[in-house]
Amino acid sequence: MRKLGLIGGTGPESTQLYYRALTTGVQQRCGEEVLPELTIESLSVFEVFRHLGANDTDGLTDYFAAAVDNLVAAGARVVSLSAITPHLIFDRLVERSPVPLVSAVEAVRDEAADRNATRVLLLGTGFTMSPETNDFFLRPFTEAGIEVVIPTAPDREEIQHRIATELELGLATDETRDRFVDIITEIHREQPLDQVVLGCTELPMVLDDEVSPVPCLDTVGIHTRALVEAMLTDPTTTAPVGRSS
Repeated sequence: MRKLGLIGGTGPESTQLYYRALTTGVQQRCGEEVLPELTIESLSVFEVFRHLGANDTDGLTDYFAAAVDNLVAAGARVVSLSAITPHLIFDRLVERSPVPLVSAVEAVRDEAADRNATRVLLLGTGFTMSPETNDFFLRPFTEAGIEVVIPTAPDREEIQHRIATELELGLATDETRDRFVDIITEIHREQPLDQVVLGCTELPMVLDDEVSPVPCLDTVGIHTRALVEAMLTDPTTTAPVGRSS
């Protein structure tokens, strides 16, 4: 098993979701007595927001690159983010990292393609949805022939507010769930959707296939499955590593 370095804290709630999903995924593949080999480097989602609010992508890159270095020093052989918004600087981190990084955006794109989706709705932080900064997400989907729809500016502002003031603090209310469902319903009525991308890793706290009028692409579930595969695959042979490390 290759040791995973997970950059967490962006935010804390999704970090817990990742840890549980990684644990379950490894146990399902290797047996209940086998746990994932991983180290978590916890950053601050609010520091991320501050860098992005100041358009300081260089500072944000340095912030995450230092975390990558710490994880590699701790023995990580593959590294991952646990949030979508920092994928804004994913390519920069790949250039600076001595070990592979596994992209959540690419994993979700591949899953959308496997589901034969041609139009998806992107929900996420304001930075992920904004036309000024969302090329990192839209480009891989567009290249795969998948149209990405984003909410209106007022809806993007409301979604960002609810993420920052509720979900990032561990608060999942019926009001927020209902409001997000209303937004999906309104957009789906005007532009029929195949899937909804939960493009913020806290969104599964309030949205899933049971409540959404459109099937959801759960970023946490999809990404963690890709991470388990990366941990359990020998990169020199592409063969499963198996139960032993």
